[in-house]
Amino acid sequence: MTNEYEIKKQICEIGKRIYNKGMVASNDGNISVKLNDNEFLCTPTGVSKGFMTPEFICKVDANGKVLQANPGFKPSSEIKMHMRVYRERPDVNSVVHAHPLYATSFAIAGIPLTEPIMPEAVIALGCVPIAEYGTPSTEEIPDAVSKYLQHYDAVLLANHGALSFSDSLLNAYHKMESVEFYAQLLYQSKMLGGPKALSNDQVERLYEIRRQFGLKGKHPADLCPNAKAGKPSCHGCSGSCGGSSADADTIAAITKIVLEKLGK
Repeated sequence: MTNEYEIKKQICEIGKRIYNKGMVASNDGNISVKLNDNEFLCTPTGVSKGFMTPEFICKVDANGKVLQANPGFKPSSEIKMHMRVYRERPDVNSVVHAHPLYATSFAIAGIPLTEPIMPEAVIALGCVPIAEYGTPSTEEIPDAVSKYLQHYDAVLLANHGALSFSDSLLNAYHKMESVEFYAQLLYQSKMLGGPKALSNDQVERLYEIRRQFGLKGKHPADLCPNAKAGKPSCHGCSGSCGGSSADADTIAAITKIVLEKLGK
């Protein structure tokens, strides 16, 4: 089992990666790792993620209260958002929040990442919805994010940035990288006249590949009500299908739109 000091070093390394890749500026962003049900390591507030060393890292409990922090350091004010993810997703062991340029631009423009343009993005992410705007450091952001936690492993935060989470620190970081690469490809393809999206049949085949791989986490391939009913997946629904919370009228409306697009 990896000891706490090694995990702190890993957090610092991921911090350097997101800083060097331009996913954060100045003191932006935050990272956390779950040690057990009541102990979590997290990055401090007011510190550049590109210049951290292990002694910067704080330890908090499940309520975000400080268990250990060296003088001059205190947990990120966004720890409430991280704790909500851990509380509602027991399978998650790490959370990464950053402001990647392209993904954040889509979040500011109010455009979710729902166009199926690349197999890897469809398999790894499915869709990336936008959680409604909330005031930083308040319960507004956790409340906005909460409704997407059972359906996705990454969300955009309206006018704010992006949030990714997974079963390990490295995987949570990789989700963030994937979100940003997806957003950049989508933006640049739009500049070239618009992307040629994958067909519904192609998307469904990719969803099936994901199922066969048994990939961990949450994904529209497992939750889309159309897919459950044996109908084409509503990949471009902007997350409105919402899995089990969708009512019959919503499902029927989505199905009608998809069938019309298929010419049926």
